[in-house]
Amino acid sequence: MKNTLKYLLIGIGIIVVVFGLWYLRSIVAYILIAAVLSLIGRPLVNFLDRVRIKNFTLPKALSALITIFVLWLVFYTFFRVFIPLIISQAAEFSKIDVQPLIEKLKDPFQKIEEVYRKLNMKDAETFSVQEYFTNKLVSILNLSIISNFLGSTAGLIGNLFIAAFSITFITFFFLKDKSLLINGIMMFVPTKYEDQTHHALSSVKRLLTRYFIGIVCQVTGIIILVTIGLSIVGLKFERALLIGLVVGILNVIPYIGPLIGEILGLFLGVAPNLSLNFYSELLPLMGYMMLVFIIVQIIDNVLFQPLIFGKSVKAHPLEVFLVILITATLFGPFAMIIAIPAYTVIRVFGKEFFYRYKLVKKLTEHID
Repeated sequence: MKNTLKYLLIGIGIIVVVFGLWYLRSIVAYILIAAVLSLIGRPLVNFLDRVRIKNFTLPKALSALITIFVLWLVFYTFFRVFIPLIISQAAEFSKIDVQPLIEKLKDPFQKIEEVYRKLNMKDAETFSVQEYFTNKLVSILNLSIISNFLGSTAGLIGNLFIAAFSITFITFFFLKDKSLLINGIMMFVPTKYEDQTHHALSSVKRLLTRYFIGIVCQVTGIIILVTIGLSIVGLKFERALLIGLVVGILNVIPYIGPLIGEILGLFLGVAPNLSLNFYSELLPLMGYMMLVFIIVQIIDNVLFQPLIFGKSVKAHPLEVFLVILITATLFGPFAMIIAIPAYTVIRVFGKEFFYRYKLVKKLTEHID
């Protein structure tokens, strides 16, 4: 009876905690974002703490403030460069006439439809490859929705200001006191589990710091490489930079992200050049762009990803792939972005609390 009551109270407690987190989800989001920013900014704080001018060392608060300033300067520069670029390119893309390309592809479309009908596929008589391609291309090129969305954010300035201030405020204290977040979590941990939990949280912090810094370096490197490569093959710098941004950000989604980014980047590069001759000019341009994407992907696979996924989270590539695949199946494609950090946390805590199990031992054998 006592055990039943105990488990009932535990269940009720879990439900209350989950409901509380959901109800306060905005504040929880601020804390999580601030935690990630503090992990990214921690190396700079540590560097500033080691700076000595004779007998003078920077106070912790000043090191945290300088780091906050650097982070915001990076964000400001990013938005200052890319938001006007996105708006201008969106307006340009929305004016593109796709009819010249459709006319050039009329013969290939007819051949595809003939093959489609010979295969006796369902609805072969009513299906039009040309119409399908036209509709999809128009929807992709209708990037004016981006500028409309950005314009609509003007009404959200108040909420954005509150969010920015809250995240900055929390991040400052996380940077000033590196043990603040861990100590805050430890308040809710039973005494008998304190040592294991503290060790697990320290490991999680160390691994995720490497991971998030690696992701930032990876995205930055891909944006630079794609922009340089596409500029060399003949695209305007502004368009190459926009494609680099798209490819770099989508690359955060493991495995399928790079493919989506490259396909979208190919459309963004080809769309403004529809007036070119398809076989002598447009097709070679597509080939050069694909060559740039392939070279960048090779550099990413050989250099960036081993450093991020191997040394940071210390997991086998197949293991990472299966985790991402399961996450996408259960929670959708966007959940893949947090799959690796979440799996890292689970592995670390699994090693601390379930190390007796053979499966856990195998999955966590490379974690320090």
